Amino acid sequence: MLNYPTITAVETFIVDLPTIRPHKLSMATMMHQTMVVIKIRSSDGVVGWGESTTIGGMSYGPESPESIQLTIDRYIAPLIIGKEAANINSVMKTINKNVQGNTFAKAGIETALLDAQGKRLGVSVAELLGGSVNEKLPVLWTLASGDTDKDIEEAQHLTTINRHNTFKLKIGSNEPKKDVAHVVAIKKALGSDIRITVDINQAWSESTARTWITELQENGIDLIEQPIVKTNFDGLARLTDFFHVPIMADEAVATTGDAMKLCKIRGGSVFAVKIMKSGGLYNAGNIAAMADASDVSLYGGTMLEGTIGSVAAAHVFSTFPNLEWGTELFGPMLLTDDIVVNPIIYKDCALEVPKGPGLGIEIDEDKLNHFKRK
Repeated sequence: MLNYPTITAVETFIVDLPTIRPHKLSMATMMHQTMVVIKIRSSDGVVGWGESTTIGGMSYGPESPESIQLTIDRYIAPLIIGKEAANINSVMKTINKNVQGNTFAKAGIETALLDAQGKRLGVSVAELLGGSVNEKLPVLWTLASGDTDKDIEEAQHLTTINRHNTFKLKIGSNEPKKDVAHVVAIKKALGSDIRITVDINQAWSESTARTWITELQENGIDLIEQPIVKTNFDGLARLTDFFHVPIMADEAVATTGDAMKLCKIRGGSVFAVKIMKSGGLYNAGNIAAMADASDVSLYGGTMLEGTIGSVAAAHVFSTFPNLEWGTELFGPMLLTDDIVVNPIIYKDCALEVPKGPGLGIEIDEDKLNHFKRK
């Protein structure tokens, strides 16, 4: 009789890593990034690592780092200890049956299980998912100082050294007229060859969006992300139909159910896929498949994860046959330090997807212990 490895322990650590500068969103300003790092041990000695990360405490969604850790420690870990470590589908079915929502926590668990299984078989997570279509993924950078001249200077420097050629601007915390003037000035300074994405983070009403997206469109902005509240699916469809500049659903397309509804009504011409909000890599792939079948373009999103979460996302994004709008997996570049031995390689406006077994990264446990909350 075969002896299948079982899950023997699940550990979680809240890690606070400082950022290189304040990162402004419409709902919060981040001074550091907090992530929940997950370590899963199995009876065959294999260890898998995962990460669950949100932004702005609880200003983005219903899960916080503290609630993620509690959910995993008290509810998920007891469910899965003793389960077959290699049967990821069965483990996740058990979790989904007994734990509602909590997609960020689930994504971290699934990542750790995939990392372990890749190590067990000697293949990468991307290979477990069918293999990479692209081994290098375009990565944009967010200009988030809030100062127009500083943002222009930063963008010009990054394009000169060939680190990024696409930039995102987070707006919505100021009056629309001020925000739009800021965006337009940066677009004019950088020129038509540089892509500019504007993320409004749900800050506008539908009528406000109609007024100000018109000006953004007329001034050559390339992509408009989640301009209105995520629950207004019909409004997103109306804006998509009204404008020729692409409208991207982000917070609105959290789950596979959301994706199905939005595909039916054409609520967005682009979907931002994120492993955290979808509940893991498999669900991210399911959303991508629905989008592809509905002629909706894809964008690889981020919750500003550290290296573990960013690499996990990179592995699944690399399997997408069509990733027209690239990715924003720059989270590790925003941090002043890391908890891995082998950081992601960023070069020529892209990241290289690690090829080693599992996630292809090694955790520096001394650094982990240094930065974890005591």
